[in-house]
Amino acid sequence: MAYDTSVTRDDEQNKKRGMIISVALHVVIIMMALLPLLTFPDPPPGQAGILVNLGLPDEGQGVENAGPAEPAVSEETPQPPQEEAAPPPPASKPEPEPKKEVITTEDPNQVAIRKEQERKERERQQQIEEQRREQERLEQERREQEAREKAAREAKEREAQELKNTIGGLFGEGEGKGNTGKPGNQGDPGGDPNADRVTGISTGSGVVEGFGGRGVVRSDKPQDNSQDQGTVVVKACIDSNGNIISAEFTQAGSTATSSRLKQLAVDSAKRWKFAPGNVDKQCGRIIFNFRLN
Repeated sequence: MAYDTSVTRDDEQNKKRGMIISVALHVVIIMMALLPLLTFPDPPPGQAGILVNLGLPDEGQGVENAGPAEPAVSEETPQPPQEEAAPPPPASKPEPEPKKEVITTEDPNQVAIRKEQERKERERQQQIEEQRREQERLEQERREQEAREKAAREAKEREAQELKNTIGGLFGEGEGKGNTGKPGNQGDPGGDPNADRVTGISTGSGVVEGFGGRGVVRSDKPQDNSQDQGTVVVKACIDSNGNIISAEFTQAGSTATSSRLKQLAVDSAKRWKFAPGNVDKQCGRIIFNFRLN
């Protein structure tokens, strides 16, 4: 029986490929086996030696190691005494590190917004203060106007009463002056019928203090028919025309205890008039000293 011994081209290629792979594999194995022999240790291994006992070459006996020998002291050369070592200097404390100043920065937009809010708040406070001052000024003007109107009404009432008494006295229709409870005028038969004085017992003279040094244009002396005496101080205020706009009794400096004398002094102060001035309101005191004539 005959066999076909022909080799195909593919078989030849497979054979060559197998030989190449086999040779490469053997080369790699040989190189890995020779790699330890090709490396040099760093550091190189030490040389083997012989252990020798430490001692003196001309001394020693026995098999055991002797203890440490004392150093020989020579008599010819005495050793100087050893000085005590100076203690080490104290360790200096480390200086504290200076504090670093921390600088903070703000957002310019936030700064601008805050400044704008502060400006608006200041303007609002200024408006509130101006409104308050305006209200106080208006209130002060109202009170002064009321005082002037009241003083004018009282002056007109006094003039009307005086005119009525004068005319009524001419025709026998007057009510009469005095406090006796009887018809007619109380007073001195030889006196002036238009005078306010009915008896010559107690008279008050006024002394002015304050009012910016403005002179007195018209004064008034209150008179009373009682036996009361003493000093009555009236605090009064005048306007720019010199008219009395307010008058009230004050205890400071007053010695009189009679309520009648106090009222007479206040009524008399309202009839005073001072020289005109540039100030809308000036205040001072009118001191009435009541004494027996």
